[in-house]
Amino acid sequence: MFEGKAVIDDTDMLQPMQKDAVSLAAKALDVFDVTDSIDIACLIKKEFDRLYGPGWQCIVGTNFGSFVTHSHGCFIYFCIGSLAILLFRGTADPEAGAEANRIVAFEAIKA
Repeated sequence: MFEGKAVIDDTDMLQPMQKDAVSLAAKALDVFDVTDSIDIACLIKKEFDRLYGPGWQCIVGTNFGSFVTHSHGCFIYFCIGSLAILLFRGTADPEAGAEANRIVAFEAIKA
Protein backbone atom coordinates (compact mmCIF):
# COMPACT_ATOMS: atom_id res chain seq x y z
CA MET A 1 0.00 0.00 0.00
CA PHE A 2 2.80 2.46 0.92
CA GLU A 3 5.48 1.13 -1.47
CA GLY A 4 4.76 3.61 -4.25
CA LYS A 5 4.89 6.52 -1.80
CA ALA A 6 8.50 5.97 -0.70
CA VAL A 7 10.99 8.70 -1.57
CA ILE A 8 14.62 7.57 -1.44
CA ASP A 9 16.78 10.48 -0.30
CA ASP A 10 20.21 8.84 -0.18
CA THR A 11 21.53 5.34 -0.82
CA ASP A 12 24.48 3.33 -2.02
CA MET A 13 22.56 0.03 -2.12
CA LEU A 14 21.96 -2.02 -5.21
CA GLN A 15 18.46 -1.74 -6.66
CA PRO A 16 17.20 -5.16 -5.39
CA MET A 17 18.22 -4.30 -1.80
CA GLN A 18 16.52 -0.90 -2.10
CA LYS A 19 13.32 -2.62 -3.22
CA ASP A 20 13.55 -5.03 -0.27
CA ALA A 21 13.99 -2.12 2.16
CA VAL A 22 11.01 -0.20 0.80
CA SER A 23 8.89 -3.35 0.59
CA LEU A 24 9.69 -4.30 4.20
CA ALA A 25 8.90 -0.77 5.38
CA ALA A 26 5.54 -0.94 3.59
CA LYS A 27 4.87 -4.36 5.15
CA ALA A 28 5.76 -3.00 8.60
CA LEU A 29 3.40 -0.05 8.12
CA ASP A 30 0.62 -2.47 7.18
CA VAL A 31 1.22 -4.43 10.40
CA PHE A 32 2.03 -1.61 12.85
CA ASP A 33 0.67 1.87 13.47
CA VAL A 34 2.87 4.68 12.14
CA THR A 35 3.58 5.72 15.76
CA ASP A 36 5.10 2.29 16.58
CA SER A 37 8.54 3.26 15.28
CA ILE A 38 10.40 0.74 17.45
CA ASP A 39 8.32 -2.17 16.14
CA ILE A 40 8.72 -0.97 12.55
CA ALA A 41 12.51 -0.66 12.96
CA CYS A 42 12.75 -4.11 14.59
CA LEU A 43 10.84 -5.79 11.77
CA ILE A 44 12.99 -4.19 9.06
CA LYS A 45 16.25 -4.90 10.93
CA LYS A 46 15.42 -8.55 11.65
CA GLU A 47 14.39 -9.23 8.06
CA PHE A 48 17.55 -7.62 6.66
CA ASP A 49 19.64 -9.66 9.15
CA ARG A 50 17.89 -12.78 7.86
CA LEU A 51 18.18 -11.87 4.17
CA TYR A 52 21.64 -10.28 4.06
CA GLY A 53 23.46 -11.44 7.20
CA PRO A 54 23.86 -9.87 10.65
CA GLY A 55 24.91 -6.36 11.55
CA TRP A 56 22.01 -4.27 10.23
CA GLN A 57 20.71 -1.27 12.17
CA CYS A 58 17.46 0.57 11.54
CA ILE A 59 16.29 3.95 12.79
CA VAL A 60 12.69 5.01 12.24
CA GLY A 61 11.16 8.32 13.24
CA THR A 62 9.93 11.72 12.22
CA ASN A 63 12.64 13.98 13.61
CA PHE A 64 16.17 12.67 14.03
CA GLY A 65 19.70 13.32 12.89
CA SER A 66 22.52 10.85 12.43
CA PHE A 67 26.11 10.30 11.45
CA VAL A 68 26.92 6.63 10.89
CA THR A 69 29.72 4.54 9.50
CA HIS A 70 28.46 1.78 7.25
CA SER A 71 29.65 -0.99 4.99
CA HIS A 72 29.92 -0.03 1.32
CA GLY A 73 26.65 -0.75 -0.50
CA CYS A 74 24.68 -1.10 2.73
CA PHE A 75 23.03 2.28 3.37
CA ILE A 76 19.62 3.71 2.57
CA TYR A 77 17.69 6.69 3.89
CA PHE A 78 14.13 7.12 2.65
CA CYS A 79 10.79 8.59 3.67
CA ILE A 80 7.27 7.31 3.49
CA GLY A 81 5.04 10.27 4.18
CA SER A 82 6.44 12.00 7.26
CA LEU A 83 8.17 8.84 8.50
CA ALA A 84 11.93 8.67 7.86
CA ILE A 85 13.77 5.33 7.74
CA LEU A 86 17.53 4.89 7.96
CA LEU A 87 18.81 1.37 7.35
CA PHE A 88 22.50 0.51 7.32
CA ARG A 89 24.93 -2.27 8.02
CA GLY A 90 27.58 -1.26 10.52
CA THR A 91 31.29 -1.75 10.09
CA ALA A 92 33.92 -2.93 12.50
CA ASP A 93 37.57 -2.00 12.77
CA PRO A 94 39.51 -4.65 10.79
CA GLU A 95 42.60 -3.94 12.93
CA ALA A 96 40.81 -4.85 16.17
CA GLY A 97 40.63 -8.36 17.57
CA ALA A 98 37.81 -10.79 16.81
CA GLU A 99 36.00 -9.87 20.02
CA ALA A 100 35.93 -6.18 19.07
CA ASN A 101 34.67 -6.97 15.56
CA ARG A 102 31.39 -8.33 16.78
CA ILE A 103 28.59 -5.98 15.83
CA VAL A 104 26.25 -5.45 18.74
CA ALA A 105 22.61 -4.64 18.07
CA PHE A 106 21.32 -1.69 20.05
CA GLU A 107 18.23 -2.30 22.11
CA ALA A 108 15.49 0.20 21.51
CA ILE A 109 14.42 2.24 24.53
CA LYS A 110 11.09 4.02 24.71
CA ALA A 111 11.35 7.55 26.00
